[in-house]
Amino acid sequence: MALTADLTAGTAEAEAPARSGLLRYLGRKAAWYLGALLVAVLLNFLLPRLIPGNPVDAIVAGLGRGGVEGSQLHAIHAHYVHEFGLDKPLWQQFLVHLGHLVHGDLGTSFAQSPASVSGLIAQALPWSIALQLPAILIGWLVGNGLGAVAAYRGGWFDRGAFLGSLFTSSMPYYCLAILLLYLLAVAVPVLPPTGGYSFGNSPELSADFVLDALTHYWLPFLSLVLVFVGGQAVGMRSMAVYELGSDYVNYGRGLGLRDRTIVRYIFRNAMLPQVTGLALSIGTLVGGALITEIVFSYPGVGTLLFTAISQNDYPVVAGLTLLIAVAVLVANFCVEIAYGIIDPRIRAASRGER
Repeated sequence: MALTADLTAGTAEAEAPARSGLLRYLGRKAAWYLGALLVAVLLNFLLPRLIPGNPVDAIVAGLGRGGVEGSQLHAIHAHYVHEFGLDKPLWQQFLVHLGHLVHGDLGTSFAQSPASVSGLIAQALPWSIALQLPAILIGWLVGNGLGAVAAYRGGWFDRGAFLGSLFTSSMPYYCLAILLLYLLAVAVPVLPPTGGYSFGNSPELSADFVLDALTHYWLPFLSLVLVFVGGQAVGMRSMAVYELGSDYVNYGRGLGLRDRTIVRYIFRNAMLPQVTGLALSIGTLVGGALITEIVFSYPGVGTLLFTAISQNDYPVVAGLTLLIAVAVLVANFCVEIAYGIIDPRIRAASRGER
């Protein structure tokens, strides 16, 4: 009984410094990311306003081309300037912006008034997530598996997989998108070339619409997943080649372990940087695949952001860039938490800084 009590007390004493080191590490990281978020909010407010041009002038100019008289244009201009708060000093606009953010209000679109920014993002975000999340997950799994097997087997399989992966990973998204568009929609027209669904349809939860959307889905999906598979395979192969020289691999071969077992160990030890890349990719998916969505006229966040920038639509640009910044910061912080739990060296270093 006494021995058991001593062991329990010793274990508790050993775990207490580890917990304190982890908490200190996470507290320091949380403070850093909070500061980064505040800077992101400030830049997110300022940068769209540094774009040349005034969105209200563009709106009024469009009305003028429609035949509206000068006095009416002046009254409309004054109304829009007051409604959007552009008649206030910049610092007052920023304070109003912060107040709206606290209440979850991203403002009203300039170009599509009275549509709210939150509503526009809510319409576009599901399309980007449905396009990119499967591409990221499938590309990560297939690419890492391919890289680990190629590094272990070597020979012609390794050379072929490496050259193919290097080719696809080095090709820009838009080049592969245009190439697939020509091959599968023009030369051999088996898939529709553009859009998220056929012209004349409207989004609804029905079997016909889902099937129509799936036919428009494959081209942008393939252009993303092929590049992602290539990048992951190249990275995993490099890490796996390094792991192949480790003592545990030679020891496992000496014991006569099956190739499948050794590859599994190599994959587990080489995947930590790849997990980091996966988390960051998931964090940035809310930004949409800008070039791919533009090439295929896909109704996602990337297309919405491009349209908002071209129309000087400050609230939409600010809302989207803030959403992207928050998602990236959250993804990075989750990686920091995982590292703090997995790697004991981080906890030891935090305890040593006391």
